[in-house]
Amino acid sequence: MKKSMLSTKQSYLICAIGVVALFGILMGVCESGLVNAYIKGIMMTCCIAIIMTTSLNLTIGVLGQLTLGCCGFEAIGAYSAALMSKLLVANGVAMDPTLRFLFTTLVGGVVACVFGVLVGIPALRLHGDYLAIITLGFGEIIRVIIQNLKVAGGMGLDKGAAGQALIGIDRLANLYVVFWITVVTVVLLFMFARSRYGRAVKAIRDDEIAASASGINITYMKVLVFAISAFFAGIAGGIFAQYIGSLNPAMAGWLQSINYVIMVVFGGMGSLTGSIVSAIGLTILPELLRAFSSYRMLVYSVALVLIMIFRPQGIFGNWEFSLTKVINKLFYPVKVKEHGKSKQDGTDGKSEKAVKAGKSAEKATKTKEAKA
Repeated sequence: MKKSMLSTKQSYLICAIGVVALFGILMGVCESGLVNAYIKGIMMTCCIAIIMTTSLNLTIGVLGQLTLGCCGFEAIGAYSAALMSKLLVANGVAMDPTLRFLFTTLVGGVVACVFGVLVGIPALRLHGDYLAIITLGFGEIIRVIIQNLKVAGGMGLDKGAAGQALIGIDRLANLYVVFWITVVTVVLLFMFARSRYGRAVKAIRDDEIAASASGINITYMKVLVFAISAFFAGIAGGIFAQYIGSLNPAMAGWLQSINYVIMVVFGGMGSLTGSIVSAIGLTILPELLRAFSSYRMLVYSVALVLIMIFRPQGIFGNWEFSLTKVINKLFYPVKVKEHGKSKQDGTDGKSEKAVKAGKSAEKATKTKEAKA
């Protein structure tokens, strides 16, 4: 057995192996025929919910700003990706389906990011309830505009009539590709939260005045977080559009945004692990309760109320799952214990023999000084 814990490179390698193993299990289950199209659809919906919830957690949990317009950015990304896909087909651009899916999804994310910057600059000067209200209004504005745009199936902005659904979108979304998009999203958001930018954002969340006095550009960091969150919401929208094959302006409604906010709070604000678990759980739960359709929403609501009463910080709080920590505890329990003890004792990982030798030398020096 090794006498040292895993290094940083080994930790990254183990996490990568874990993700590949999870993908292998997913492929094995899907290719063996153990799951039907309905289960695959739920898996796809879970991936979309994970992207939306983790990106929203960056704004609510890490930055500490309550926003209710995330589905507005999702709708922008969805319609942008769908219209770009239709445009490529109409112009006869020959492109591999997977490549076209990735390109149009990226376009949706970029367009949503641009709108995130435009909305974030004036909106993030507000705080608390005021920010929630203005982002809620933004989502409703997006919904009304979309349902009246001719390119989105509407009758035109001057007609004032609700538009129809945008149909005829090529269904290019593939579960395996979406899985890796979800993985990349979670990894990037996790790295951002642990970077110096993430620490600066957390400082703004804890005390904005102190952060500003420390030299942090408050406005820049807030808009940056808002833009990143909007970008990944647009990515989720692009996936949704090319999975469902049709779009309705109702997807930008405030009720959908509330559902994602519930997922963030349910899992724990600031915890990406909690966001992932709650996104999966709250996506599957309504499907499991379809047999009790009359009481489905009642059970769903009671479960949320109980969580908020007995665990107001969310299921996971701000805790994050780490595969490396699990392996260290399983294979290097003594070393982990010594490492934790040395930190508490201030020995910085020195061995017990070195500490005892140092104490003996100190005693000998004091004795010589006393005799002198």
